[in-house]
Amino acid sequence: MKIVFLGPPGAGKGTQAVRVCTHMGVPQISTGVILRRAMQEGTETGAKAKAFVDAGQLVPDELVIAIVAERLQESDCANGCILDGFPRTVAQAEALEKFASLDAVVNIAVADEELVARLSGRRVCPSCGGTYHIALDDTADCKACGTALVQRDDDKPETVLNRLSVYHGQTKPLIDFYGARGLLKTIDGSQTPDACFADIIRALEADG
Repeated sequence: MKIVFLGPPGAGKGTQAVRVCTHMGVPQISTGVILRRAMQEGTETGAKAKAFVDAGQLVPDELVIAIVAERLQESDCANGCILDGFPRTVAQAEALEKFASLDAVVNIAVADEELVARLSGRRVCPSCGGTYHIALDDTADCKACGTALVQRDDDKPETVLNRLSVYHGQTKPLIDFYGARGLLKTIDGSQTPDACFADIIRALEADG
């Protein structure tokens, strides 16, 4: 099966994608990872992408699409894969249709209020990198090294809301796009991780 995973920041998309890959025995295709690998290996498209990155510019759509197409031709994708982080736009989704036939699109949905609580409640240790959540442990200091915990700028409520606004703006057209094609499987991401995983597997197996 070839599957696309969608989900806002804090929904647990990455965690679930890894679990489903392990369960199905297929690779997880993350655009960031394969872009870095293509640049390191010096493939033709990787070299072109590196020129943009070195200049501090975004890699153009056509190069990202070409690198994804290259990756899907590799032998470990013969029995399927999970695409995580691609497509991000309808234009990318339309391009993907030209070289890959999807079986399902899993959309992990969580209310914005819960996502803000999840992300803004996170605290990190600036010394050792330990992470805590105020809902589970309201300690002010890292239990491993005693350093005072801090809240990252990315985790502040106003920043989280902005990230979610950007995500919804990018992703709603994709949800409509794949919904119209009968591929969309919307999963309740507010459940426990195990319950969410079970629902994903049930939804995918329902298609055989």
